[in-house]
Amino acid sequence: MTLIAIVSALHEELSAIDALLEGRSLQQRGGRSFHRGRLQGHEVLLVLSGIGKVAAASTATLALDAFGAQALLFTGVAGGLAPGVRVGDVVVARELLQHDLDVSPLFPRYVVPSAGRARFAADAVLADALAAAADEVLAQPHPALQRLGIGTVRSHQGLVVSGDRFVGTAVESDALRTALPDALAVEMEGAAVAQVCAAFGRPFAVLRTVSDRADDSAHVDFQRFIAEVAAEYSRDTVAAALRSL
Repeated sequence: MTLIAIVSALHEELSAIDALLEGRSLQQRGGRSFHRGRLQGHEVLLVLSGIGKVAAASTATLALDAFGAQALLFTGVAGGLAPGVRVGDVVVARELLQHDLDVSPLFPRYVVPSAGRARFAADAVLADALAAAADEVLAQPHPALQRLGIGTVRSHQGLVVSGDRFVGTAVESDALRTALPDALAVEMEGAAVAQVCAAFGRPFAVLRTVSDRADDSAHVDFQRFIAEVAAEYSRDTVAAALRSL
């Protein structure tokens, strides 16, 4: 049976999914706790990576190599970049790119030298399953949205960019939009996971809930948003996607 790794950077992002795990067993490896069990009829491996590209890449490597995961789903939050990507929306990555990688003039900006490309495509089957599941979840009213002052939400699909810094000013987000006009959202792990999965030849997909606009605008209470919205979106969307696979 296919083993699917489900990875998040923050505890809150993974905790709601973890509560659904059946037949749990635990192994420690590389300073990380790998919880193995069953979810929606699939054998899964849940693990917290920690924040940043190195943490995400090393965790993905352990999941794929040491534990033999045949596919990987990364779920968490991100900052919205594109004008129509608002707080509370969900983004399913179709491509991922490291926005802080630049070894020019040896290679064009953003290109990963060992791979010879800048963009890594998510697996179409997994991304399709997440996108359909996200639409299903977002179609249901969520009481926390009103409490947090969030209006209508929707899903998006496209480019997600990653880098080892938190993008939280208008200057930074404007620069990213200028350089990468098709980028929907920015985070700190997805493209590193994509590079590792590509090296192993394993399918992957990335799901992100938009927690802020990656600029100077007013933000919702981050911890409340994670606990009351993002964690539940991750749980319900991943569960629905697994049911469809």
